[in-house]
This record gives sequence, C-alpha cells and structure tokens, in this order.
Amino acid sequence: MLDSEGGSSGGPRTGARILVDQLVRQGVECATCVPGESYLSVLDCLLDTDIDLITCRHEGGAAMMAEAYGKLTGNPGICFVTRGPGATNAAAGVHVASQDSTPMILFVGQVARDMRHREAFQELDYRAVFGSICKWVVEIDDAARIPELVARAFRVALQGRPGPVVIALPEDMLDDLAVVTDACSIVAADCAPTAGDMETFAARLEESERPIIIVGGSRWTEEASDGLTHFAEEWKVPLAVSYRRGGLVSSRSESFAGDLSIGANPALTEAIKASDLVILLGTRLSEIASGGYTLAEIPGAANGLVHIHPDPDEIGRVYQPEIGIVSTPAAFVSAIMRRKRDASRDEQWRSELRASYLNWSGKPLSNPGAFQMADMVCWLRDNLPDDAIITNGAGNFAAWIHRYYRFRSFRSYVAPTSGSMGYGLPAGVMAKRQYPDRTVVTVAGDGDLMMTAQEFATAVHHGIPLIVVVIDNGIFGTIRMHQEREFPGRVSATDVSNPDFVAWAKSHDAFAERIEDSSSFPDAFGRAAASGRPALLHCILDPEAIAPTATISGLRKAAREKSHQEEDRRIPTHV
Repeated sequence: MLDSEGGSSGGPRTGARILVDQLVRQGVECATCVPGESYLSVLDCLLDTDIDLITCRHEGGAAMMAEAYGKLTGNPGICFVTRGPGATNAAAGVHVASQDSTPMILFVGQVARDMRHREAFQELDYRAVFGSICKWVVEIDDAARIPELVARAFRVALQGRPGPVVIALPEDMLDDLAVVTDACSIVAADCAPTAGDMETFAARLEESERPIIIVGGSRWTEEASDGLTHFAEEWKVPLAVSYRRGGLVSSRSESFAGDLSIGANPALTEAIKASDLVILLGTRLSEIASGGYTLAEIPGAANGLVHIHPDPDEIGRVYQPEIGIVSTPAAFVSAIMRRKRDASRDEQWRSELRASYLNWSGKPLSNPGAFQMADMVCWLRDNLPDDAIITNGAGNFAAWIHRYYRFRSFRSYVAPTSGSMGYGLPAGVMAKRQYPDRTVVTVAGDGDLMMTAQEFATAVHHGIPLIVVVIDNGIFGTIRMHQEREFPGRVSATDVSNPDFVAWAKSHDAFAERIEDSSSFPDAFGRAAASGRPALLHCILDPEAIAPTATISGLRKAAREKSHQEEDRRIPTHV
C-alpha cells in the first residue's frame, strides 16, 4: 500500500500489490482488460483503487481501447490480458500503437517460472512474439524489481517516438512477497531545439516563397496546436495534417489547407511537390501520407526539407533533410513562437491552398443509391459540437470522412494510421468513457464493425452511450475496389453476409434504427442522441458507391479499357 507521501509503507507486499501500487503512483486512471486466471491477484488488487477497469469481450478490442486512450490523453494506455491466445489476440492493438506512435503498456500473464521452456499451457516467448512491434518487451521474474521495470516501461512508452511496451508477469511471481520502495512518478524527458537550430530554421523559412508545414505524429499538446496555428497565420504559412491526424490543428484556421489521407486533394499534393520548403513537424510522412513515398525525394528532397521529430532515429531514416531538428512538437512550437517575422510574405500561396481546401471539402458529391454518404458526413460536420469526437477503423467509407468532415478541436479524431479494421468501435467506447460530456460518433463499415462488434456489449455493460453509424454495403469495399481495378468483374472473397444490425443492437437493449435514405439520417441521429443509451444507426449504402469519386461499374470499365489498350500495344504492326 502507499503511504501519505505516495511511497511504500515499508512492509512486505505481494508482487500483484506492488504492481498495482506502481500504476497508482504513475497516475493511471483507466485500464482495459479481458480477465484471465494468470493475473487474478492483480484483478483483486485493482478493486482497492480508483482505477476505472473496463471489462472487454476480446483482447483485440481491449488493446485498441487502450491505444485510443493513449491517443486521446498522451498518457500510456494500460491493458491487461492473459497468456497465450489472450496475448496474440491483443497483438492487433499493439501493432496500431507501434505504427501510430502511441504510448501503451500491455501487461500479459505468463506461466509460472518453474514451468517455463516446457511449452506449458498457453506458454509463449513474449520477446519473440512482440519484439518486432514493440519498443521494449520484458518479463519480470523478481517482484522486488517491479517498481524499477514498470517505471522504465512508462519512460520507454512516452519518450522519443512513443510506442507500446509489453510486460510479461509470471503467475507465481505475482504472489511473491517483497519489501521494496516504489518508483517516483514519471515525467517524460523533453527534447527541444537549440538556439542554432532555430536561427537556421527561421532564416530558411524567411527566404522561402512557397513553404508548407505538414503536421502529424504524437507528443502534441493543445497549447502547441494553438501556438502553431497562431504562428502559421502570422507568418502566412499553410498547414496540412498527415494521414488521420485531423484535429491536431483546427480546420477553421485560414492557414489550414487539408489532409494527406487516401484520396487527398490533388491540388494539395501538387502544391507540396511545388513547395520550396516542406516542413515535417512530428510526422514521419509514411507511405499513405506521402502517396507511396512520392511527395518528397528519397533519400534527399530537391525542394528543401526540414524534419522536426522527437526521435533522432526518425530523422534521416527515410528522407535526408536539409535541416534536421530533434524536438517534440510542443518544444519546437514554443521556440518558434518567440520569433517575429521581419518580412511580409505574399498571401497568394496560402490563400490559394485555403480556397482549394474549402472547395474540395465543401459541396458534397452524389453517389449511387438513396443513402448519400457525403450528405451524411456534411450533416455531421455542420451539426455536431466543435468538441465532438469522431472515431473510425479501416475501409473505403472513411474516405468521405477524410474529405468532408472538418475537425475543429484538439484530439477530435481517433483513427488508425496503421489501417487496422475493427478499430473504430473500441476507440469510440474509450473516447466516450473518457469524455462522457462530449458527443462521440463511431463511423464503421459493416466489415470494419464485425471485426470487433462484441465491444458493443462492452459499451452496454458499462453504460457508455456512444453513437455507432454502420455503413452497410455488404462487401469488403477497399479490397473490392482494388480487385475491380486488377481483375474487373471477377469477384472473389469480397462479398459478405451481415446480420440485421438493428435487431442485433436491440438485443443488447440499445437504441437502433435502420436508415435507407440519407434524408432520414438527421432525425434518426437526434433520436439516437436523445435515447441516452448506446445507439446504432444501420445505414444501407449501395455497393456501387465504392468511393467518393468512383463506382464499381466505373472501375470495371476503366480496367477493361486499360487491358484492351495494353493488348493493342502488344499486337505487332507489321510482319
């Protein structure tokens, strides 16, 4: 137990008690789990704390919820799962944390120490299983070392480029008694630009005529977001966000020029290629955001590149920048805010990009069928509160969110840059649990939802009234899109059969309605919000509406025409 100063009382404690005391010491307020016999003593000790323990129905959902907590708060998401299949089920959420640079700690039960290396029941070598998708994997053999290793785990998860840590807990170790002092509360070490860095950067920015800042990654604060927006407006520099990082800067800013998601505004991507100074702030500019690594030259950028990142190993990992600065986004923004612009910049570059963004995300394009995706997303955009949180997983349905929704407040978008299906529902459950006074809407495709649909029961069990909008077209849309491009008309493995989602949701004692025409969506959404219960809106989308600017028949026609043209080129013109 902890004394009044937050340290240990000096008496012997079990390993489980020491572990839970460390979580309290580190300020953990929420954890997710699927219970398992391998860590029963930890579950018992958690009863004596104020930690909000969310009982999930699948370890993948539990891990994704914990990852979403890391995105929403900047603190490590905490997840407990049992050994073997519990751990491997959780791997999907760990991979999201890895690719999305999210702090997270997964605690995994392990077989007793005297049973290791015999392939005991559900035994795994966690270093081998998780080593390639984690910053650190450790197994704690000695209860007396729990404070040391848990404190280190928090530091590893938070510092540099944040990411996941896995800690294996042998079942018998948790019952050992030890006398040990608790670790101090961890505050992640910061890294900031030097005075020389800022002089070089400011001079380079002053001389550029077409600069652009691309924002992404983690370790952001609301103050840094506001400060960057103010700086960009004062210096008349356009801002773009990388893939699924909406909400890092407000779309209301006159400097905001859009996002680099799948199907990004062509005018934005062309502007980045034409820019004489591309500034990457916090982001890695990975495959999706870079359009398949085409926005900047590898290894060097001919148009000038500045890369600001808290992890020195990320600078020059793919792109060799003209200027590399090791700094968190918050520290960099704090430093640049102290500089005043000496010269006036031509407003045209920024204003043209801004106008293009407003036009691109403005008037909704129609799609086949009665349910109009653009109309639905635009209604949400125009009617939800500024601080509403949108979550989604993976699927072509998300392309409408990327194009039409305008994120206006900090951390208002929670989605996987790793492209993991099933993410949206667990993330929405966590978002509404963490921020009960904010509107939380999960938009999920039918395939996306069914990956983690069991977590709807978690929302009902814990009384978490999020609103789930299911876009049902009866296909794996993203894969069908690629399939039609490569093998037009040859459908294989991309059709699915779905339950009656309304009946399914009502069987959970939740609110649910079926919507076949998007004109019915606003009233149905109002009823869902007023219900005060977890709610599901089952929206029927014509499968022809495969993307905001594409149809299945159109893809087939284009693919066949391309195939015929290629065949014509192969026919000899003379003998």
